[in-house]
Formats: sequence, structure tokens, C-alpha cells
Amino acid sequence: MNIGIIGTGNIATYLLEQVNSNKMANGRITAIFGRNQQAGHGLSEQFETDFYTDLQAFLKLPLDIVVEAATVEAAALYLKEVATHKKDLIVSSIGVFKEAAFLNEVKTLAESAGTQIFLPSGAIGGLDVLQSAKAAGGLQRVQLTTRKSPASLGMEAGSERVIFEGSAYEAVEQFPKNVNVAMTLALAGIGIEKTKVRIIVDPDIERNTHTIEAEGDFGKLHLQVENNPMPSNPKTSLLAALSILAVLQNKDGALRIGN
Repeated sequence: MNIGIIGTGNIATYLLEQVNSNKMANGRITAIFGRNQQAGHGLSEQFETDFYTDLQAFLKLPLDIVVEAATVEAAALYLKEVATHKKDLIVSSIGVFKEAAFLNEVKTLAESAGTQIFLPSGAIGGLDVLQSAKAAGGLQRVQLTTRKSPASLGMEAGSERVIFEGSAYEAVEQFPKNVNVAMTLALAGIGIEKTKVRIIVDPDIERNTHTIEAEGDFGKLHLQVENNPMPSNPKTSLLAALSILAVLQNKDGALRIGN
């Protein structure tokens, strides 16, 4: 499996280490696309892979799957092009799909090309429960409470306080780099407008914490995940990178667990 990566940051570096150096997936990252030439050339030399700044040249390569590991803004620019070039796609910046019209457009392109779009679970769990619970329309309430350190939110705070309360749509609008979790939950569950989100900044915590609560015909769900940050970037959960690696490991497997 030939893998391409869009992005030259922490997640891209982690995947290159795990896939190319540690052989943790059945394939190899053969190409990187990005705008940061210094970082891109550095990764190219370190991991013996090609670096591109021209998207069309990158997409003309015989890539089986492309991993978007950049930003919401970059994903908005590039995802349709990837789908048009008949590449399977892993999207890490899931907040890019806050507008249903854009999500449907990318899905339609992938369906026409006969390719798949993978949305990793990221920093949370419980997605299979939500998808199963809504299968017959019986999912009624989903709420996410996220507790983060000031460093992970890029702000200063001397004490614990609620900095946001509203819908998942509003959360993604105001905190696009921090609440991919909210968008993932919304897509798995009752939608971006009905999914409720609360964000708490807490200077006393060491791990970002996500608490998911859901109710419906299935019963009740209460799930809490405490995430260690990536050592190189406190704003990114290590589990977010691991979930992308898991997709690459299981993509072509004969046995799939869960939905």
C-alpha cells in the first residue's frame, strides 16, 4: 500500500516514524505534500520519502490512500481534489465537515470514484455505540464535556472555568483546532446542531479529558477518556495520531471489529 500524507506537522512525523521506520502498517508513506518547505524537506531526508509542494504532481502518484494531517483550512482546499483523483482518504481535520453541503460533495465525489473516506475516532471512544443507537432512529441526546489545560487551548487561565457551552456546530466554529471530537460525535450520532458541547479550561489537569453522555432507546452511555498529549505538541492528543495508524493497519484486513 502506497500512502501519501498532506501535512508536515506532528501527526505526519508520528506516522512516518511508525509506518516507515517501525513498520507498524502494511505499506509505506511514499510521498508528502505541504506548504512548509523547511519541514517537508527535513521529513523527506529523515524518512527517505518524496516531498511535494505541487498538489497535482502529488496526486498523480500511484497512491492507494491519502492521509490529511494538516488543518481544517488545508482540508477545505484539498479534499475534493483528492477524491477526484480516485484516492482513498483519511481525514484528521474532521471539523472541515461542519457544513453538510461540503461533506455531501466530498462523499459524492468518492462514490463516483469508487473510493472510501475514513474518519478516525480521534481522541474519543463510544462511536460504535452511537452509530448503533441511531440505526433505528432511537438516539435522543448526546453531550460532550471537554476539559483541557490552558496550554492545549493556547490560552492563559488561573482557575477552572467554562469557556464554551452550545452546539457542536458553534464549538467547531469557535475552536476549530481543538474540538474535532465534537464533529466526530455529531457525525456518528444526532447531528451537529443537536449535539451539545461544553468546554472547560482547567490549569490543574495534566490530561485532556472528554466525557460523552448519551441517551436513547438503547439505554444510557457515560464514557470518559483521559488523553495524554503528543510529547511534541500539547494541543494534539496522542490518541488522535494512534487512531489514524489504526485505520492504516486495518484498512485491508479480512476481519473488521465494530461498525
